[in-house]
Amino acid sequence: MENSERLGVGIVGAGFMANFHVTSWTGVRDADVVAVHSPRAESAQALADRCRELRVGDARAYTELPELVRDPRVDAVWVVAPNHARLAVVETIAGEVTSGRASLVGVAVEKPLGRDLAEARRVLELVEGAGLRHAYLENQVYAPALTRGHELLWARGAAPAGTPYLARCAEEHSGPHAAWFWDGTRQGGGVLSDMMCHSIEAGRYLLTPPGADQSDWLTPVSVSAQIASLKWSRKRHAAQLTERFGGAVDYTRRPAEDYAHATIMFRNGDGDEAVVEATTSWSYVGPGLRLTFELLGPEYSMSASTLSTEAQLFLSREIRSPEAEDLVEKQGAEQGLLPIVSDEALTYGYTTENRAVTADFLAGRQPRESLKHGVEVSELMMAAYLSAETGETVRFPVANLDTFVPQVAQGTWRPGVSETVVHRGGGSS
Repeated sequence: MENSERLGVGIVGAGFMANFHVTSWTGVRDADVVAVHSPRAESAQALADRCRELRVGDARAYTELPELVRDPRVDAVWVVAPNHARLAVVETIAGEVTSGRASLVGVAVEKPLGRDLAEARRVLELVEGAGLRHAYLENQVYAPALTRGHELLWARGAAPAGTPYLARCAEEHSGPHAAWFWDGTRQGGGVLSDMMCHSIEAGRYLLTPPGADQSDWLTPVSVSAQIASLKWSRKRHAAQLTERFGGAVDYTRRPAEDYAHATIMFRNGDGDEAVVEATTSWSYVGPGLRLTFELLGPEYSMSASTLSTEAQLFLSREIRSPEAEDLVEKQGAEQGLLPIVSDEALTYGYTTENRAVTADFLAGRQPRESLKHGVEVSELMMAAYLSAETGETVRFPVANLDTFVPQVAQGTWRPGVSETVVHRGGGSS
């Protein structure tokens, strides 16, 4: 490291998520964003300019990834490139480090870790093979409402009454910003792949005692799941998607699920049953992005919702405002009583996440949310897809899950139609 007192961070990716991370950096100490990468020069430069505007780092814009990794100011890399590019990005980073052309202390990878379990395992293998510390960028387990609620519930509820047994976690909004998210083959699926990774890990976090590792405390037993395309496969709304993205998205021919629900059974460290109910939707109609969490135990419960805000704005029908997202992410209205999420990066967990991970990398510690957790989440998501496709409860251990590719990711899924489950490398079950 050039400067042992500050961490130099390079961000790979310059889209919506990269901008969220940069915005959160105003609350991060002892680290600067010193480099950003995108294959599109204008996108990389725009994000670099944003870094300087927010005074979170004098970022240099790169269009060639090896050059960013070799930059002597870069000590750690945040990988927030699109899902279909993520594995290739990690391969390049690991190759630069193992060859000796670059020196890094850690890599942080945005969710989901891979489009399927094989990709997720390969990402972990590459990073560990390069001898790097690693972080899985699951922001919701750093959200202040969750971390404080988790701490208090375990201290004041679970300690006298017993461990919690049910976590309900949901993420819902009206659909993604970019066309590639809607493409099951590039994204790895639909809303289950995109957002259930959040809800599963938030649920595992809530059910695990403070200071314990969810990997050790919770053993998966079974997964039962359903997926559907409730809104965006309807002709009217499919046409809206096609128009919005200039023909790049056609849900009349190649849909992905816009709704997913999974019930995941675990055995906890006390030998008791514990359940995560995870729900995700791109077909939610409301003021904007809604994250909801519940944790229930023998004599207690807690709940949180990102739309239960401290401030609200009312605009009468006499006021006509242009569409915007200045009140809440995925904002759905400009009239009526509207919630104001005053600091989205903090509320959703990005600020605390990046503060914790940079502090760990700077101190030479392994972050608590690691790529191993990302692999476990990918395994649970693939089990959920398998359950949805077969209409059966999937029980652990699951055979051949490493070769399983969801029908949505293959581009062969049709809403309401049950098809043979195809595994990579041939064969079916």
